[in-house]
Amino acid sequence: MSQHTTGRDEPRYYFISDLHIGGDEQLQNVEFKDELLAFLRTLEAADENAELIVNGDAFGLWEFTELEGLEKFDALVDRYPDLFEQFRATGAQIPITFIPGNHDYELACYAEYVDRLAEYNITLEQEVVITRPVGGRTIWVEHGQQRDPNNKSPDFGNPYANPPGYFVNRHITSRAGKLSGRGKFNWLKDIQSVTPMTQIPEWMISKYFYREMSPFLRYASLPFLLLFNVSVLYLVAFLLSLFGIWSEPLSIVDSFIRFIGFAGVLIDIVLVVNIVVIVILLLLSVPLFFVVRDIRKTLQRFGLVEEADPQDVSDAYIEGAREVFEENPDVAVFVYGHTHRASLNEVDDRAVVNTGTWLKRLHRKSVLLGILPLVFYSSFRLNYFVISPADGAVAIEYHRIEKEDPRDLTLLEKLLTRKPKIEDSIPKRTLVGTEWESGAELETQPTHQMSADGRRPTGETTPDE
Repeated sequence: MSQHTTGRDEPRYYFISDLHIGGDEQLQNVEFKDELLAFLRTLEAADENAELIVNGDAFGLWEFTELEGLEKFDALVDRYPDLFEQFRATGAQIPITFIPGNHDYELACYAEYVDRLAEYNITLEQEVVITRPVGGRTIWVEHGQQRDPNNKSPDFGNPYANPPGYFVNRHITSRAGKLSGRGKFNWLKDIQSVTPMTQIPEWMISKYFYREMSPFLRYASLPFLLLFNVSVLYLVAFLLSLFGIWSEPLSIVDSFIRFIGFAGVLIDIVLVVNIVVIVILLLLSVPLFFVVRDIRKTLQRFGLVEEADPQDVSDAYIEGAREVFEENPDVAVFVYGHTHRASLNEVDDRAVVNTGTWLKRLHRKSVLLGILPLVFYSSFRLNYFVISPADGAVAIEYHRIEKEDPRDLTLLEKLLTRKPKIEDSIPKRTLVGTEWESGAELETQPTHQMSADGRRPTGETTPDE
């Protein structure tokens, strides 16, 4: 663990992470580059004692499959000369520090990276954890991959000790970057924005249906899919009438179908076809259930499928932070990234900060009618945290850089769903350590109700996430 020493006046620490810059072919497109350059220019011009810390995954080195070693860094510099020159300019005014993440794990493995980054006024600390002093306390900084079994490096610093996530990215994410441009719409490159990775199959089904499927097949199947739920109700009504339990619902439906004439005939055909499909699916569901369950158990044994949802992942880092706080009483703030979900949680009179990602965020929405594939809304959340001393306490500021959300949905997707309301409930300013000595509670602006487990979770929420 590295300890950074500062002068009498402690700096304001700026934190960002998970930029994932670089990769094969379509992965080279950095959609937030203009905003990142503007952010760095702002730091360059600011007249303050500050340090920028990128706590992991600044680069997507795993996603380069045709280059090896320092060739990847050369490719980055050649591809983004304006970005590296801005690093050099900003780094001449304030310290810039990188730590390795999992996607740029190679930064931890070769001493040459220290020298190459130093050419652009970036200090690379090849450590899992670094710390910084603040307000008489300590900030604990890590990327977080070592707490993730699928991305934990078994021998940190060994270039050949790669976790399962490395091979997934080499064979899936990188391949997606190479193939994305061949689609009708350049969407496959966004696979690195799908979290957790267990959502990739339904995301790909969604994109196939709304983007790649033949329009004839899509719109020919649309009536059957839209009326599938209605067909289930129609089948129930038919069975109730058949067994003499309740015949009125079926009579109402039949009368309505006759009333609307030719359109009713078409609806009747769709309903009959769907009922036949439903009956077949019911007959197949029992054996399929046991087959699918056995396949899932097999994949779980090999560690290829995880049942953890995003909240479970967050809780794992909360527990990790608790352990750090117990072993290091001087730590006031635990900072990590990796999961791409910006958040601020108050735990045991201290703070746990997730620095999120600058990649696209995808938000799942179910369709309003029928059994069509989910729709994935895209948004950007370019955020950064600032941690600094404040009158004997520690202040945590949360900032967002505005960026227009991508307009990447088809008209059909918009008609079938309602745009999710993304709530950003992270406080703009949180004070940690107010009157710690007397055991007082943390002071937060605005105030949030303490939950039953003793922490105030804050972050981004959507109805379907």
